[in-house]
Amino acid sequence: MSVIVEKVSFSIKDVKILDNISLEFYGGELLTILGPNGSGKSSLLNILSGDLIPSDGKISFDNMSLKNIPIEKRAVTRSVMSQTQRIMYDFSVKEIIEMGWIENESSDQFSFVQALDIVSKDCEIDHLLNRSINNLSGGEQRRVHFARTLIQLWKKSNSKEPRYIFLDEPTANLDLYHEINLIKILKKKVAEGFGVFLILHDLNLAFKFSNRVAFLKDGKLVCIGSPLEVFDEKLLSDIYGMSISVDKKFKRVTYY
Repeated sequence: MSVIVEKVSFSIKDVKILDNISLEFYGGELLTILGPNGSGKSSLLNILSGDLIPSDGKISFDNMSLKNIPIEKRAVTRSVMSQTQRIMYDFSVKEIIEMGWIENESSDQFSFVQALDIVSKDCEIDHLLNRSINNLSGGEQRRVHFARTLIQLWKKSNSKEPRYIFLDEPTANLDLYHEINLIKILKKKVAEGFGVFLILHDLNLAFKFSNRVAFLKDGKLVCIGSPLEVFDEKLLSDIYGMSISVDKKFKRVTYY
């Protein structure tokens, strides 16, 4: 179970956003993408999720070209949490989450009500279900959209079907407690066989919780590997243009 990216480039007019990116992403791992603003992280996520078409290169999900996977098949194998998700109408939290629910044979004995109960409690929004999404704080709204992302891929606990979650800055606007809770939920999904593709700006979160990390800069893949392999003081200082120290014993990064 894997996603393979082969020599992917993406340009807007004459501006190259991604330049010859190649990597593999596996089920059962949390891969975090890091890099400065404008390095191409969100564009790469949107290409992998099928929301953008690359200018060059190929993307395969489990040995099938992404462009050949029907939309309805994509909907039950991958879910996406974007960086910004504006809601124009006054939906309740329950209605927003229900938008992600897909009835299929893999849902087995679970009804939406049962799945909603589990997901809303995990995300600690069960007390908000009847509230309007537009009356919530930014952090509460992020947790609601995270719950919708999770419920879209609700399947049998013993399902072997490939499932991938793509998240762009899901911890934005969250306090420390809910940041860690979100990461713990994702790690649980990884243990169930999900592949999690995560964009973060927080180097310390990535260091502590990722299976692998990849650094982008100026649209190019600088390196990819385990945090202990790639969290190098000189490398990080060069990428971010500032002094950065790395404590590998405690998996901690300090900025100057």
